[in-house]
Amino acid sequence: SLRELDDWFDLSPVGMVLSDDRGLLVRTNPAFDALAGALPVSLADAPAGLRELLGWHDDGAVATAPGAPPVERQGWITPPGQPPRLLRTIVRSYQTVGGQRRTMAVIEDRSAEEERDLAQVQIGALMDTAGVGLATFQESSGWVRQSTGTSAPAGTPSSASAALHTISREIVASGSVPEFERLQAALRHGERAEVRYEIAHPELGSRWLLTRVEPATLASGKRTTSVVTLDITEQHNAQLQTEQLLHELTTILDSTSAGIAYLRDSVVVRCNRRFEAMLGLGAGALQGRRIEQLLGVHERTGRIAAEAREALEQGTIYETEFDVRLVPPGSTPQTRWYSLSVRHAGDSAGAIEAIAVLSDVTRLKAREQEFETLARESELMFSLSGVGIAFLRDDGVQRANQAFVQLVGCSVSELAGLRVADLFADADEHQRRWPLVQVALRDHGRWTGEHPIRTRDGRTLWVQVSMRLVVDGDPAGGIIASYVNVDARYRAERAVAMQAQRTRSILDSVLVGIVTVGPQGIEWMNRSARRMFGADLADFVNLPIATVATPEPEHPFRRTEYLTELVEGQAETFECRVMARDGREFWVVGNVVSTARESTGRQLTYALLDIERRREAEARMSQAQAQLQRIIEAAPLAITLRDARTLKVIQVNGMAAASVRGSPEALIGTTPEDIFDALTAAQRRLDMQQALATPDVTRREYLLEQDGEQRVWDARYLPLASGPGQLPDQLLLVATDVTEQRAAQEARLEAAIAQREMLVKEVHHRIKNNLQGVAGLLQQIAQRKPEVAGPISEVVGQVQAIAQVYGLQVGESGPLELVSVVRAITGSVQRTFGRVIRFEVTGSDATRWQLPEAEAIPIALTLNELLTNAVKHCTGGPDIAVNCTLACADTEVCILIANPGTLPEGFSLARIPGGVSGLGLVRALLPRRSAQLALTQAAEQVLTTVTLAPPGVTRVDPA
Repeated sequence: SLRELDDWFDLSPVGMVLSDDRGLLVRTNPAFDALAGALPVSLADAPAGLRELLGWHDDGAVATAPGAPPVERQGWITPPGQPPRLLRTIVRSYQTVGGQRRTMAVIEDRSAEEERDLAQVQIGALMDTAGVGLATFQESSGWVRQSTGTSAPAGTPSSASAALHTISREIVASGSVPEFERLQAALRHGERAEVRYEIAHPELGSRWLLTRVEPATLASGKRTTSVVTLDITEQHNAQLQTEQLLHELTTILDSTSAGIAYLRDSVVVRCNRRFEAMLGLGAGALQGRRIEQLLGVHERTGRIAAEAREALEQGTIYETEFDVRLVPPGSTPQTRWYSLSVRHAGDSAGAIEAIAVLSDVTRLKAREQEFETLARESELMFSLSGVGIAFLRDDGVQRANQAFVQLVGCSVSELAGLRVADLFADADEHQRRWPLVQVALRDHGRWTGEHPIRTRDGRTLWVQVSMRLVVDGDPAGGIIASYVNVDARYRAERAVAMQAQRTRSILDSVLVGIVTVGPQGIEWMNRSARRMFGADLADFVNLPIATVATPEPEHPFRRTEYLTELVEGQAETFECRVMARDGREFWVVGNVVSTARESTGRQLTYALLDIERRREAEARMSQAQAQLQRIIEAAPLAITLRDARTLKVIQVNGMAAASVRGSPEALIGTTPEDIFDALTAAQRRLDMQQALATPDVTRREYLLEQDGEQRVWDARYLPLASGPGQLPDQLLLVATDVTEQRAAQEARLEAAIAQREMLVKEVHHRIKNNLQGVAGLLQQIAQRKPEVAGPISEVVGQVQAIAQVYGLQVGESGPLELVSVVRAITGSVQRTFGRVIRFEVTGSDATRWQLPEAEAIPIALTLNELLTNAVKHCTGGPDIAVNCTLACADTEVCILIANPGTLPEGFSLARIPGGVSGLGLVRALLPRRSAQLALTQAAEQVLTTVTLAPPGVTRVDPA
């Protein structure tokens, strides 16, 4: 009935809702209201999620048509004030009798199923992560397994790995079979059991499992058995490792040299055997004993125990040392020193726990005594050492010994202010060297080197310095430095180095190639050797000298026995070809000398001279000699080559042999005495010796009688030397028959001389006549014009002087006798002025002094001017004579003119200007290099002196 339908609708535990085609709610039951909450009148106003579940669209359409199959939907909704719920709906539409459309929806809450499934997933994940297998056996349904578990009549674990399935007897390790059988028996009889066993799983390998069987009875009276299997491989391995670690620690504690004990409230809980043995007690004797009992045999027991407990209460470490006198059985008593260290290890139930470590420091005590002794000895060595030692820290000298103080020249009180920079010669030296020293100390812990220091008195000393860090790798820990005075050695080495450098510089400047060769090869070459070999020294260092040798097997550069067989200082001379790096091949001559060195053993020194040009010159010389020999044989000259020392004939051609009526073969090796008579041979030898004494060509003419006729030979001697500046070793004689040439020359010369003499006489005669005519004309002009009579008379005197010279040359040729010229000029001036001039000649051989033609007229004009000047300035009457004296000596002649008179005050010839008359003309005419003029006042006379010397005058030998 309808009433029953309404009751069923209200009492249904499933939520139901009925709506019409417009979405208006017709009816809902309480279950729906509890699930969806209070709904509005229309579905259009319901939440979107609920409308979707009920099949109502936003456009008013229903998800299903009347008579169509029902539609299932599922979704989450969140009622007000409630958690989200998972709901499933079944929606169906139908049509009523009245033709109205109705839609019914049934809603079921699926949240519990969702939570159950989630719980199962989480339990499965937890069991997989924990390696747990779970199975339950029920009498009614048999084995009930988890979704990830395995059936286990034989004990199946549920593991996170799906590869772990049923455990069969075949995979159980042989050692675990009894335990596995006990597990099987417990399963069969439903007894409680807990079994550990090992399996060899084909996929997981060796694993350890723990299976627990737990029987139970359900409320229905049915029996059930739960089997839980755990994978305890990691726990088992950890336990094994813990046991192994405990064993190792126990072994270490028992075998260590230190005694170790664990204390709780000053009571020994555990200790190793060494701790007991060090105190002279047996094994296990210390267990449960207090520290006071532990050290009861020592007089410091109470104090040590009290101090240790106080330190433990304060949480600090207590350390002390004490000695123990032990009496080993059968041995003499001995005293041992122990170090006790008690460290707080924590609190347990109000009790203080501590670790006591007892160390045997007997050896350290003995070592401390040794160190103290060593420290005293080191202090003595430090103070008394002759080497300067300093302790450096923070770039300053912290401490130094007396030798260091004396080295740097400061007092002990001044060490406090002494910096490391003060130990260098200057600031630049410190900035350059100290960073390098610090890098070496930081990288290697030590540094050794040499550098100059400047003492307090200003001296510079070279010292050898060795530095080492006190703490490796930590320069801040300080540096120990030693200073040794090596100034004398350094200066000696520097002098030796400078000498070696100068020697090498000298060797670099010589043209001879110098090469030093050691056991390893070439060590050094000078510039000439590098130029010879065609490369630098770096290209040849440590290479054998045979590198530049030509391929000959016996090449001197390939002879290795020089290094071992040559006696020190012994030289071996050789001549060979060399192949340079640039491809040149040339000849060298050289020698090799062996020398010994203390540091590197023996070495060889090669001296090489390039003789390629000499070889080429020798070849060209040989060719030239052959050509010269052919020329000598064919030349129309008499050629003879003699030895310069013996004057013996070395080579002679046919014409030279014919000139002395001999053959070339017969004349080879003959001397002048073997060819000529004694007088001729002596003259020839003298001529040859004179020719050898001069490097120039020496010419001689010789008369030789040939076929009853005297022949004239023009001979030329030429000394030949092997090199410039050397003495000649050969004498070359080239002679030519010039008889016809000399005869023709003499004829032409005689004709030319005769013609010249005739022409000269005629010219001189005409010049004299012309000059006398000029003088007459000038005298006529002077008579007509008295105003110019003075200058004209001077000119007339000069013209007559020249005429006198030309008059003397008439009938003469060449130089004129000086005495004739002076006498002629004196007479001409005397006739012109009517003044008496006394002429006198002093000295011997006056006629041997002559005037060259070029100097005759200037000297004549000079005498004319000086005599005219003396006559004009002569004081006294006309009867007072002027004296002219010609004084002849061996090397010069003097013309002295004396006349009464007085020179003006302050007179000087240097102030007389040049001119065409008077003293100016004299100064212009006199030869500057061979004539001198002087005017001096001698009492009441003026003395004029003209000194003539060669080449202004010449002195001829008597005929």
